[in-house]
Amino acid sequence: MTAGALDVPLEYVRLGLRFDRLEPGFVDAYTGDPRLRAQVADEPAPTPAGLRDQARALLAELDSAALPTARAEFLRGQLTGLECSARKLGGEPVGYLAEVRAYFQVDVALGDPAEYAVAHEALGELLPGSGTLAERYAAHRRREECPPQRLEAAVHALSSALRDRVRGQYGLPEAETVRYEVVTDKPWSGFNYYEGGYRSRVAINADLPHRMAQLPHLVAHESYPGHHTEHCRKERGLVERDEHLEHTVFLVNTPECLMAEGLADLGLEAAVGDGWGAWSAEVLGDLGLRFDGELAERVAAAAAPLNRVRQDAAILLHDRGAEADEVIRYLQQWALVGHDRAVQQLRFLTDPLWRAYITTYVEGYDLLAGWLAARPAEQPVADRFVRLLDEPLTPAVVTTELAAA
Repeated sequence: MTAGALDVPLEYVRLGLRFDRLEPGFVDAYTGDPRLRAQVADEPAPTPAGLRDQARALLAELDSAALPTARAEFLRGQLTGLECSARKLGGEPVGYLAEVRAYFQVDVALGDPAEYAVAHEALGELLPGSGTLAERYAAHRRREECPPQRLEAAVHALSSALRDRVRGQYGLPEAETVRYEVVTDKPWSGFNYYEGGYRSRVAINADLPHRMAQLPHLVAHESYPGHHTEHCRKERGLVERDEHLEHTVFLVNTPECLMAEGLADLGLEAAVGDGWGAWSAEVLGDLGLRFDGELAERVAAAAAPLNRVRQDAAILLHDRGAEADEVIRYLQQWALVGHDRAVQQLRFLTDPLWRAYITTYVEGYDLLAGWLAARPAEQPVADRFVRLLDEPLTPAVVTTELAAA
């Protein structure tokens, strides 16, 4: 760094902390020096225009910052997302598709209802009986519901079993811990609050029922080998070993979110793989909780194309000008969800902070699943997946690697 030049990683962290003063929750996790956060808290109140200009200044400084390419490109993506967020906070008009592109380095478009119809046919074959497909699917999901009073025990059992597998496959710090709590009145189903020092608090939203077939995905996503595992390994490697200060803060609506959510949604596949249904049924069966794991796995595979319907709903709402009732009907028709769940999903899609975030799950999963599948034939999934846990990869880098493969 030349005399007088900005310390871009340090100023990036300061900038991220300033965003949290304008939009509480913008900082998903901060594990850095508490004195730095205190300094930012004592500054004059930030303004959207000021944050926009700071992001632009840091972007301009990147090329002369003498950082290795991987660090510079990671920061470039993050700062581009922050610059867009500042413009949005300031009331500047930003089209929804451009907003998503700036945040997550991907382009999005409406899915094909013909593909959803094929998924419906596959589900119909797996769920025979009387009534509409939506009714049969709802009945199947109800049969898999975990009794509310057993939810905490089920979560802990799955967490312990997944932790053992992840410790053997990927390695974890000796002292890492996850504690779970059940909450209500949230727009999401689960949330990882990483507290630093290899500790996480995972909140499980009990507003809607949790299915036994869905709980393994939730625990893998939030804890092992998902968010908690990624945070632990990056804290130990990128922060403590490499002293990359930019990884002491995790910011909403930036490219790292798409990487983190895609990684987490692949967690059960990376930890267990094919046969996760029977494996999960065995773990929960030890608690006296019964469901057909093999059927659950087949149903999940058949329904996978319908995950994109959630992103369609966001595009219809924010880009095409659709009314809320129209979007709810669209979710019910193609995603085969009930009215209450559609309303809950709409709540997430209309939250000012989270409205674009659904793309991190939809495009993140598709991008990283394709990247994992494109690995060399002799390379185990774990050897590829561990790069997601340890390296500051970006959607742009993964897209480039995938194109080269």
